[in-house]
Amino acid sequence: MGFAHRGARAHERENTLAAFSLALEMGATGLESDVWVTADGQAVLDHDGLVRSSRWHRKRPILECPRDELPDHIPTLAELFNECGADFDLSLDLKDAAAAPAVVDSVDAAAARTGEALRERLWLCHPDVNTLVRLRERWPDVRLCNSTRLSRMDNGPERRAAELAESGIDSVNLHQTDWTGGLVTLFHRFGVLCFGWDAQQPRVLNELMDMGIDAVYSDHVDRMGDALAYWYPDWQ
Repeated sequence: MGFAHRGARAHERENTLAAFSLALEMGATGLESDVWVTADGQAVLDHDGLVRSSRWHRKRPILECPRDELPDHIPTLAELFNECGADFDLSLDLKDAAAAPAVVDSVDAAAARTGEALRERLWLCHPDVNTLVRLRERWPDVRLCNSTRLSRMDNGPERRAAELAESGIDSVNLHQTDWTGGLVTLFHRFGVLCFGWDAQQPRVLNELMDMGIDAVYSDHVDRMGDALAYWYPDWQ
């Protein structure tokens, strides 16, 4: 899978409908963003979770603001589906785990409208395994991803791979510098998919795919598409 990090971030303003639309036009098969929930319960896509408008003299957390007080460039998840359709995988970093119900509600509403099984293409990402376990208990058909770093695996990667497999967590997402071919093989042995983020340069993208990585995240959709087309001729 090729995830456009915050949309086509290298080509458009990040986390906007324009960036997400352009990413799909350029050939991305997945979109990535960070998700928060507003004070009135809507899932919105933004990185920092802090917003400013002409009505306030300081930044405020999104969770304190109703949707109609957010800047116009911040889209809701429902608006993303309305603008871009539903033919893509969607990777969302849960910056606030409380956003998960609003995310699933938006995905289910889009699925009812399109007739697609969208939960199977939704990847909810979080660094805490226990949080992911609770999500798995509530939504058995949503894809889950442990976004972390190799240095944060206190008991080592083999124990983490076993823990994810035992808990039904689908994938692990590491910075591209953490991955080696041996590490990919280790997680695959436990049935855990391997994702690599911050894959910006052609050399990095090609190295990750040579290792057998299952998904990459990149700001540069054009470079990502070139690498995927080389390694996977039937990609798209």
